Amino acid sequence: MSQATALAVIRLSGPQAAHYLQQLTNNKPLPKPRVATLRRLTDPFSGQPVDHALVLYFPAPNSFTGEDVVELHCHGSRAVVTAVTDALLSFENSRLAEPGEFTQRAWWAGKFDALQVEALADLLTADTSTQRLQALQQLDGKLSQIYADWRSTLIAGLAHAEAVIDFGDDEHLDDDDAADSSAHAQWNIWGGVIDSMTVLRNNMQKQLQDARRGELIREGIQIAIVGPPNAGKSSLFNLLAERDAAIVSPTAGTTRDILEVSLNLGGVKCIVQDTAGVRRSTDDDIEREGMKRAQAAAAKADLVVAMVDGTERDVGLQILKNVMDQAKEELTSAQILLVLNKSDLMDASATSDNELPGISVGQIGGVYRISCVTQQGIDVFLDSLSDAVVSRVSGNMSLSDESVATEGALITRARHRQHVQTSVEALDRFIELSQQGSMTVDLAAEELRLAASELGRITGAVDVEDVLDKLFADFCIGK
Repeated sequence: MSQATALAVIRLSGPQAAHYLQQLTNNKPLPKPRVATLRRLTDPFSGQPVDHALVLYFPAPNSFTGEDVVELHCHGSRAVVTAVTDALLSFENSRLAEPGEFTQRAWWAGKFDALQVEALADLLTADTSTQRLQALQQLDGKLSQIYADWRSTLIAGLAHAEAVIDFGDDEHLDDDDAADSSAHAQWNIWGGVIDSMTVLRNNMQKQLQDARRGELIREGIQIAIVGPPNAGKSSLFNLLAERDAAIVSPTAGTTRDILEVSLNLGGVKCIVQDTAGVRRSTDDDIEREGMKRAQAAAAKADLVVAMVDGTERDVGLQILKNVMDQAKEELTSAQILLVLNKSDLMDASATSDNELPGISVGQIGGVYRISCVTQQGIDVFLDSLSDAVVSRVSGNMSLSDESVATEGALITRARHRQHVQTSVEALDRFIELSQQGSMTVDLAAEELRLAASELGRITGAVDVEDVLDKLFADFCIGK
C-alpha cells in the first residue's frame, strides 16, 4: 500500500473465510449475508485491538468467486491495513492472493466467460465514458451471447454433416440419379445448411468490416500532428495537453522524436503525437531519423492533423503533400484535418482556403485557421477534432438485437478479430467444398468444426489457458 486512504477494503475468499472473520471478531455470530455490520477487529493471537470496521459476509455460491467471501471495510491508514493483513496471514493456510486470483476463481466457478473477464479488466482501467460503456456492455454478456449463438449455428450444421458421413449410404449419396446434377446432389447432402452457413459467414464478415472501432475505443485513437518545422506543432500539442509537454523554440528542428500525451476528446481516449518537422532535405542524421518517424506516425495514425505556417502556406503545403501521400492509403479524407497556424499574422485577403496548391479540398476533412499565440480559432478546431474522433468510433455503443442485425457484433480486441477472421476463412472453404457433392463431405465438415472451435476460443468454450493466464496476470492484486 503506497499511501494512506480514507478506507481500505480487504477481501477474503475460500472455505475458511467465515471462520477467519469469527476469529477476528471474538467469535461473534456471523453477520447476516450481504448486510454491512460494524464490528471490532482484534488480533486473535495478541489480543490487541486492530480497528473498528464494517464487515460483509457473502456465503457461497452467491459471491463474486462462488466461494465464501468476506469483506473488511477498514480505515485506510498503513498501520491499520498492515495490522489486519498480519492478523489474517497468521492463520493457518492463509496467504495473499495472486494478481487476478479472485477473478480467476470466479472463472472457475462459471461466473464469467473469457469475454467477461476481458471486459472486467477493461472496466478497471477505463479512462473515458466510451471505454466504460463498452466494457459494461461486454460484461453484461450480450457479446458472449452473440458468439454463442453463432457457434450453436455452426454446431447444428456440423451435426448434420456428421449424420451425412455416418449414414451416407442410407441417404444414397452416390446414387446415379443424384450424380446427374451437382446442384441436386448438393441439396441431398446439405439441405439448408449451406444457406444458413452463408448467412452466418456474411454476418461475421460484416463484423470484421467495422473499421476497428471497438479496438480504437479500448486502446485509444492515435492522432498525429505532422508538418514542416516551425509550423507550431509543439505549441498546438501543448495547448491540447494543457501543459508544457513539448519544448517550443523558434529554432527549426527542436522536436526530434515523437512525444505523446493521452487526452479525452468527446468521451473517447486519444493518444496525441507531436512529431518532428518534415522538410525537403537535411544533413543532420538525427533530424532525418525524426522525419522518418514522423512519416511513419502519420501512416499509422487514425487521424492526422496536418499543420503548416499560414504565412508560408504554399511552401508548407508542398512539403506536407509528400507526407499525406504516404498516409492516404490508410486514411480517408475525413481523417485528415488541415490547420493553418499563425492566423494573426496572415493577410485577411490571402488566397481562399479552397485553393490549396497540390492538395484538393476532397483530400482533407476540413481547413482551420488558428493562432496558437492568441488562441484564435482554437475552440472551433477542437470542436471539429472531437467530432472527427467521435465519428471514428461511432456506431458501436449499443449491442441491442436491432443494432447487431445492422452493424454486427462488436470486436474489442485483436484476439477476437483473429478468431473471427479464421472462422470466416473456414466457412469460405466449407461453402466451396460443399458445392462439390458427396466426395468432399468429410472435408467440408472439418471446416465447420474448425470454425466452431475458433469461435469457442473467443468466449473460452474451448481451451484458452494461455489467454486467461495473461488476462488474470494483468489484474491488480485483490481483483
